[in-house]
Amino acid sequence: MNAADFVEARRRLEAKPRSAGEKLTTLDAAASRVRDGDHVAIGGCLFSRTPMALVREILRRGPRHLTCSRNLMCYEGELLMVAGTVDKIVTSWMSIGLPWGVSKILREYVESGRVPMEEWSHLALGLRYRAAAMGVPFLPTLTMLGSDLMSVGQARSMPCPFTGETLCLVPALFPDVAMLHVHRADRFGNCQIDGYPHMDADIARASTTVLVTAEEIISDAETRRHPDRTVIPGFVVDALAEVPFGSYPHECYGLYEADFEHFGDYTAAIEATGSDAVRAYLDRFVFAPASYAEYLALFGEDRLTRQRLQARELTG
Repeated sequence: MNAADFVEARRRLEAKPRSAGEKLTTLDAAASRVRDGDHVAIGGCLFSRTPMALVREILRRGPRHLTCSRNLMCYEGELLMVAGTVDKIVTSWMSIGLPWGVSKILREYVESGRVPMEEWSHLALGLRYRAAAMGVPFLPTLTMLGSDLMSVGQARSMPCPFTGETLCLVPALFPDVAMLHVHRADRFGNCQIDGYPHMDADIARASTTVLVTAEEIISDAETRRHPDRTVIPGFVVDALAEVPFGSYPHECYGLYEADFEHFGDYTAAIEATGSDAVRAYLDRFVFAPASYAEYLALFGEDRLTRQRLQARELTG
């Protein structure tokens, strides 16, 4: 990132309307704010609080030439690549989790040159969002020093003016759009997150447009009763939709557990037929169901109830 890029990105963010008004809208209307060529940052981490309802709606709308960044990317990255939605991935790792290994779809698309991946350490990517949220062009860190990652992205190094030791400098990352899923929010967009918040607060403050889905819409009186619970303030949120099970089959801490059985079926299909399995998954779970309710119906109420109970066992 050069100085001109930083100045333009900061001006864009400073010019963003910060309305205190109501933000409630439909899932479709929220997703319509993603335009061709946007850099989209996805909140949550791995299979935790992934905004799957928004991802699914983006896939159905079919924007092109997106850049997608996330700290640890799960299989939403595979869906976006195979659907032809993204031109570039920015992350520190992509997979469902260690038991499933590094994404075979990522390997296929990156090694073939179809979708480049810009790799940063998990900490470095978080600091890039943090720098943008702070409005500064970079932040110093010790991460990535001595690794090949120093030559992959735009990281720089400099001697520390206090100690003389070498520091890594990571440039601010200003996404065009943030897509986040939270536990609850009021009509003005004040968002509460239970459990670990990951990088969501910084992503929200770094992004020009912030799209949020919430498991539940609460009253603004409830927000005022517990102001300390607001992780993302309403004035940075641009669109908010109420979507129960909005992360499924990923997890939402305390409300429903990730569906590991579903992950196993998905990865087994990829082992058998490669990216054709992802195309079949898109057809069945993204393009065929006309609404998110129809999508959830593919799993069935008994399965959703089972995942609710598993989450309560883990957190109760």
